[in-house]
Formats: sequence, structure tokens, C-alpha cells
Amino acid sequence: MLYLFYLLICVAATTIGAISGIGGGVLIKPVMDAVGGMGVSAISFLSGCTVLAMSVVSLLRSRGGEVKLEPRRGTPLALGGAVGGVAGKGVFDAVKASFGNDALLGAIQSGLMIVLTLGVLVYVLGKSRIRARDVRGALPCLAIGLGLGVLSAFLGIGGGPINLAVLYYCFSMDTKTAALHSLYIILFSQTASLLSTLLQSRVPAFDPVTLAVMAGGGIVGGFVGRAFNKKMSPGQVDSLFRALLVVITAISCYNLWRYGGML
Repeated sequence: MLYLFYLLICVAATTIGAISGIGGGVLIKPVMDAVGGMGVSAISFLSGCTVLAMSVVSLLRSRGGEVKLEPRRGTPLALGGAVGGVAGKGVFDAVKASFGNDALLGAIQSGLMIVLTLGVLVYVLGKSRIRARDVRGALPCLAIGLGLGVLSAFLGIGGGPINLAVLYYCFSMDTKTAALHSLYIILFSQTASLLSTLLQSRVPAFDPVTLAVMAGGGIVGGFVGRAFNKKMSPGQVDSLFRALLVVITAISCYNLWRYGGML
């Protein structure tokens, strides 16, 4: 029954993640934190692998579609995300080693998620009144991707709503274009983070069957999510994104309260 639960959570989260561009880890991680049963490091690792599987499928499925990647900005963003993914994983490992307390680390991640998600919600609700930028040039794109990669790897969410808010504001992208570029950044940052973990032999203990089930859920979610994304209007994707921000904030508040009780 537990494996079925993991599968359903991953399919649902990555389907939504592929539609909106949030990736899915931003839902998988807090839900699995709330359920308990695994350490913070194992959840972050498994969530990252699941989102990586989804992003590969989603990007392959997007080829030939109406929405296109912008290589001149998308690739520096993605490369910055890759470097940031490694750096963010290093920050995560350093913080974990410093505190030596999974509950405290989980509380920090949950608190940061609340702040970031509420900030994104405020921006999204008022973005029609905020003048977006149109950043050009490889170096600025690289720097922005770096920051996004650090945050996503440290939080173990594989991108999430932060990517979309930054892409809206910094690059004046519409909803579907931002979603596709967010998945592109996630692919690079999660691949780099995973390779770094493997090369440094810092893979946390986990059940291999759980990994197979969750990654399989990510693959299914990638297929289903891209199919829905093609049929939905930008307004519908926007509405889904706003609803998700409220759900993510609520789950993160619960997790902060739960981890706070363990300290």
C-alpha cells in the first residue's frame, strides 16, 4: 500500500508539474515530509530523481510543439542551473553536517519554502501591475540560472514556483513559454545535482523499490502532463499555478509545525 501511495503522489505531482512547469518536487517533498517514514536527505534525493525523470520525458514530448525554447537565453539559464544544482547540494550537505539534525534541517527548508512561495503568490496576483524586464546576454542569464539552481537543489524541490516567477519577471515570458524553460532548467540542475551526489558517494540510504516506483511515477506524469499542457489555455495554467501556491504554502506550514515539535 505504501508503494501505491508513493506512485499516486508522484504521478499526480509530476503531472501537475509538467503542466505548469513547477517540476513536481515542490509537491512531492512536502507531502512526503508530512507523511514521515524517511529522512530529509532520502526524500530530497528521491524527489530529485523523480523530477529528473519527468523533465526528460516532458522535454522530449514538447519537441515539435507550438511553444519553443529560446536557446540564446534558455541554454545559459540551464547551464547556470546545473552549476547552481551542484552548489546547492553542497550547501545542503554542509548545513546538514553542521546541524546534524534532520528535524532542524527540515524546519529550515519548510520555513524557506513558506517565505518563497508566499512571495511568489504576491507577485503572481499582482504581476499585471508590475513591469516585467527583458534580460538579454549570456552572463546575466547564467547568473539567474545559478541562483535558481542553488535554491532548488538546497530545497530538494527541483525548481518549483520560484523558476516561474523569475522567468515571468526577468524575461517577460508568457505562461507556457515559462513552463517549458523552467523544465529545461530543472533538467540541467537536477542532472548536475545527481551526478555530484554519485561522484562524491553521498547517496543517502533508501529503498531501491521506492526509487523505481517514484521515478516510474515521474515518467508517467511527464507523459500525461505534457498532453494536458497542450490542451489547456494559458489562463487555465495560470489558475492551476495560483491554486498550487496556496496548497504548497499550507503543506509547508504544517511541516514547519511538525518539525518544530521534534526539536
